[in-house]
Amino acid sequence: MTRLIAFTTLIFISFSALSNNTKTSLEDYIQKWKDVAMNQMLSHGIPASITLSQGILESGFGNSTLAVEANNHFGIKCHDWKGKTIYKDDDKKNECFRKYDNAAQSYEDHSKFLTSRSRYASLFELEITDYKAWAHGLKDAGYATNPKYPKRLIDLIERYNLDQYDVLATSDWIVENNQNEIENKETPTGSEIKTTTQETTNVAEVTAQRKVYKNNNRTKYVIAGKNDTFYLIAKEFGYSLRQMNRWNDFPPHKDVLKEGDKVYIMRKRKKIKSDVVFQDIKQNKELWIIAQEHGIQLSSLLEHKTQNKGSIALSK
Repeated sequence: MTRLIAFTTLIFISFSALSNNTKTSLEDYIQKWKDVAMNQMLSHGIPASITLSQGILESGFGNSTLAVEANNHFGIKCHDWKGKTIYKDDDKKNECFRKYDNAAQSYEDHSKFLTSRSRYASLFELEITDYKAWAHGLKDAGYATNPKYPKRLIDLIERYNLDQYDVLATSDWIVENNQNEIENKETPTGSEIKTTTQETTNVAEVTAQRKVYKNNNRTKYVIAGKNDTFYLIAKEFGYSLRQMNRWNDFPPHKDVLKEGDKVYIMRKRKKIKSDVVFQDIKQNKELWIIAQEHGIQLSSLLEHKTQNKGSIALSK
């Protein structure tokens, strides 16, 4: 009964914020966006139930001002956004929010927002059908400040059986990956890859086209392309987001990949051997830049600076 009262209160608050002309129901919203949420689960590894419940909660099931005027269903603020914008009072007065040409772009951007930021990496270590863990994980990672945020998501998921879409998408994922496994066994690699049909070479082509480089200390890395994310690179090479985050030591101001960034696909080295590295340290260059340039663990550079009582230039 307590859960029902809490949920009823939530829905009442959502309805009270809507215009009298609003006709979209919560059930209609689910039917309209469930397939998109499942596709996002397949392509980005985020539970469909979580995506749907967030969209319902944060957009007033498609009827909020941001959803109607900006196609923004997840309340994502501008941050490093270079697209269209809209301004609205939120935690602060007249804050900047992202504006999309259509709501489907909002769903895609929401997925990229989670997969491209290292602070959400721990979410992708969770079981993809464990919506409760994901709901609490979002709060722990700082996605929302409201302490009741996880409960609200879980209440929506359980009342409207949104986890059924996790099961459906997972079934599709199993079938798809079993088929990929069969195709990969029959697909040649390296210089033998044929490009006559995209259907049988799609995965192999992506891997073949992304060059893997080595530093002088034999540390492997790739170069981020346009709109690249940690998730895409991790998925391609079979690593977890947590591993990618740990290997690359990304500081807060470099939380999003940019075209041309070095991204390490293995643990960087501890030992500092190159005279060039020591010279960079003496010139007081930013330590993270040195770490990425030479494939050295940031902790080793910090330790070296401390032992030598030098000034630490960690971030600017």
